[in-house]
Amino acid sequence: MRTCVIFNPVARGNKARRFRSYIAEMSQQCALKATTAPGDARRFAQAAVATGYDIIVAAGGDGTVNEVLNGIGDEPDGFQKVRLGVLPLGTVNVFARELKIPMRLERAWKVLRRANETTVDLGRVDFLENGQPQQRYFMQLAGAGLDARAIELVSWKLKKSAGPLAYVVAGLQALAEKQPILTVTADGQTCAGELALIGSGKFYGGSFDIFPAADLRDGKLHVCVFPKVNVGSLMQLVPSFLAQRRLSEKRIRRVSAQKFEITSNAPAAFELDGEWVGTLPATFSVERRKLRVVIP
Repeated sequence: MRTCVIFNPVARGNKARRFRSYIAEMSQQCALKATTAPGDARRFAQAAVATGYDIIVAAGGDGTVNEVLNGIGDEPDGFQKVRLGVLPLGTVNVFARELKIPMRLERAWKVLRRANETTVDLGRVDFLENGQPQQRYFMQLAGAGLDARAIELVSWKLKKSAGPLAYVVAGLQALAEKQPILTVTADGQTCAGELALIGSGKFYGGSFDIFPAADLRDGKLHVCVFPKVNVGSLMQLVPSFLAQRRLSEKRIRRVSAQKFEITSNAPAAFELDGEWVGTLPATFSVERRKLRVVIP
């Protein structure tokens, strides 16, 4: 099977360093494509599909995986032609954790070489950018409101020096702002709040079980709506969250649907797989069992 590995050569951390030590070995078994700028992973993935590769591997975090995923989707029938593989080199790696892909590079590489395959649901969002219709895919999670605004505010200089702490700082900045009201409309019903988290799988931000009823193969997207997001409301969620790693169902609202729309009463951002993408309104949907992925 022809395999193409797409990676960021300047990625930092122990996982990235171990990956670089594997490059010589990998180059004998697959093609290696090093990115140099945002968008490269997407272009490389599309080209790899067109060239006839069987497995396209995203070596990086969830943002890299998302770029590769969309590159596969850019090529006609791309999702039917190739399988997506993941080498989790990021800080969180939510999609890899959902699929139980090993976090250790050596074990994750063995998984890819065995090439066991499954199919999972694929999230999609349709929105406008500068008045033009746009479409993007996502693997695992999305968000609108506070979390997307925090990602938008992240200082990339601080992220390079402090890692995850940069998101904490940006989250506090976003929390200090006036929150727009978001409205989720699904199957003729509406639900309003200041933060909406969308999941295809169970996890958000690592191993936190935000969507306990979700499954990557159930043909639905699961929305968790927070009526209020301020210091007081978030502190009320902390005890049960720390004790059970789950949210208190009394303080949130849930919606599950194959398709829904999110609008807002003021400018509000949304993110996909931890990357800022655009602003509302947006329509979210799921394409059932569309993504072929390599798993243990």
